[in-house]
Amino acid sequence: MLSAHQLHVNGRRDFLLPPTSLQTARGGLLLAVGHRQDQRTALALALSGRMKPSGGTVEWDGSARTKQLRQAAAVVDAPGVNEPEQHLSVRDLVTEDLALVPRRYRGALLSTPWLKVNRFEDIADRWAEELPADRRLELLTALALANPHTDLLAVDSPDRHSGDPAHWLPRLEELAYDAGRPLAVVATVAAVPAGYTGPVARIGNAVPAPAEAPLQPETEEEAR
Repeated sequence: MLSAHQLHVNGRRDFLLPPTSLQTARGGLLLAVGHRQDQRTALALALSGRMKPSGGTVEWDGSARTKQLRQAAAVVDAPGVNEPEQHLSVRDLVTEDLALVPRRYRGALLSTPWLKVNRFEDIADRWAEELPADRRLELLTALALANPHTDLLAVDSPDRHSGDPAHWLPRLEELAYDAGRPLAVVATVAAVPAGYTGPVARIGNAVPAPAEAPLQPETEEEAR
């Protein structure tokens, strides 16, 4: 289970990530909603152990160890962090990402057979930036799962590539609810899709309420 309590990251003048609490388990999809892209990215990075929080806690399977969280989690398509570079072919992207899989699990993970086994041969020679939103998400999540120890996906703003949730929501649900390999999936999004009835957490939902000003005693004139 992934659990975050008042997780926050300070920025230069304001919160990069305002205090946020949430939880989800393997076999679950959680949408974390926030209007600002920088806050959505910060949440994805903090939940996966890739950004050190300024306060609060994040735990995976009851452990607060960052190493354990990083080993279990993968960040998918975070802008300015690990989104595919422009003018990079799908084949080259696959080659680069497979090289990041820990050596003991990598085996014979070469790009050509991997593309064939995972049914991406039809897009192998296309530029990554020109992929339709649904195929882009399929590819990037499949690459994240090339590491057999990945149990948690933090998918950053899949809705920025398409305003139609049909292009990204079914894929996330498929990954979360896969009986063969159930995952904990958190997707940061700008808004809750119409018709979605699953769990939702609002970025900043743990910001303390402002303290109420103390009541001032009445003056003699007001008391009359």
